[in-house]
Amino acid sequence: MYDLVVIGSGPGGYIAAIRAAQLGMNVACVEKYDSYGGTCLNVGCIPSKALLDSSERFAEVNHALADHGINVGEVELDLDKMQARRRKVVEDSANGVNFLFGKNKIDGIHGFATIKDKNTVEVDLNDGDTKTLETKKILIATGSKPSQLPGIEFDDEHILDSTWALELDEVPEHLIVIGAGVIGLEMGSIWSRLGAKVTVIEYLPQILGGRADKEVMKKGKRIFEKQGLEFVMNAMVTGAEVKDGQVEVSYQPRDDEEKTETLTGDKLLVAVGRSPYTEGLGLENIGLETDDRGFIHVDGNYETSVEGVYAIGDVIPGPMLAHLAEHEGVVAVERMNGMGSHVLYEAVPDVVYTHPEIASVGKTAAQLDEEGVEYKTGKFMFRANGRARAINDTDGFVKVLADAKTDRILGAHILGPQAGDLIAELAVAMEFWGSSEDVARSSHAHPSLAEVVKEACLAVEGRALNS
Repeated sequence: MYDLVVIGSGPGGYIAAIRAAQLGMNVACVEKYDSYGGTCLNVGCIPSKALLDSSERFAEVNHALADHGINVGEVELDLDKMQARRRKVVEDSANGVNFLFGKNKIDGIHGFATIKDKNTVEVDLNDGDTKTLETKKILIATGSKPSQLPGIEFDDEHILDSTWALELDEVPEHLIVIGAGVIGLEMGSIWSRLGAKVTVIEYLPQILGGRADKEVMKKGKRIFEKQGLEFVMNAMVTGAEVKDGQVEVSYQPRDDEEKTETLTGDKLLVAVGRSPYTEGLGLENIGLETDDRGFIHVDGNYETSVEGVYAIGDVIPGPMLAHLAEHEGVVAVERMNGMGSHVLYEAVPDVVYTHPEIASVGKTAAQLDEEGVEYKTGKFMFRANGRARAINDTDGFVKVLADAKTDRILGAHILGPQAGDLIAELAVAMEFWGSSEDVARSSHAHPSLAEVVKEACLAVEGRALNS
């Protein structure tokens, strides 16, 4: 009898399993694939970041090193070697999870899990056998899968989801991307840097789902266009058809739905978001229903409507972020053990790993305006920072929004180099209900990009020192 069976070994699942084991629980973790780590580690966050880094280096050699006085000859792309490096990064990471399971005495099981009742999980093992797990509690952490557009079917050759877009063995001549969200921008950036023509079709008039800071969306789009990405905004895709090895994509401008336009490319990436992976788990066996989008709803303990059955991560409503799933997994098992842990959702950062990176935490100005909250704004440009000039990476800014009365930081938005790392300081400040003055009066190393964060906080009160 296990104390806990975790279904899914992605960041939420494997971290939850480890924390549960640390708390003395007897744990099993079931993973349907042959390697641990889930979507994030195997076909999402980690491999995409490996290719983003490799492609950025390739672009730097081709376009940026001359500014540093480094002249190189003809540069050749070895895509096979680049892809081999990506696979090695994934393999090493998956082996790391396997090591952690052994270290924490967690039973890792490869197979497809079906919940038979709230204390029984049946696993169709990948080797063909069946195994029944008896458990006191169940944690569903099965993550998400790429969403599809009606009438457009993935064929994994011409019409791709994000998984297969990582596996290309040659650079497309023309990659069409549906969706200017995180995945569309990251994958578009990779293949554009490596030599593809990339056209992004977006339903909304802004990138990033229109949910990011308005200045970030506007400035970011201009930068990406300068890098070579082409955008068709405010357009509804109506169909895609493969003809003679090419994909013809039809769309209608939303301001003229009587008009139909077409684009033709050799590859199409559908990047319109992700959907919770909740089908086939046997939820009906325990009377656990999902909403019309497939999400499982939970209470403050991450417990579902069925006692002893919990859920975290992409299968519950909220931002689909690997680090949030990890946080929820830890809190869920700590709550199972009587601890008063919590997740402060407003302090969970979000990052887009383009170049420059885009990172945010908390509310946007538009959200605060809608809520009628009075706030002050501090902004500082990277071009005024010595470290940014030294590394020749000066695009973007840091913006901090603070309560007009209390000075508590309500939101922060960064477009610029290493934004994904810089946002952590502001997330920690928000976790402790910190003020812009708290950050502004903290010493920051010089010269460093972190000084831009400090200057933005000083600017909240009009006290920026270097602009």
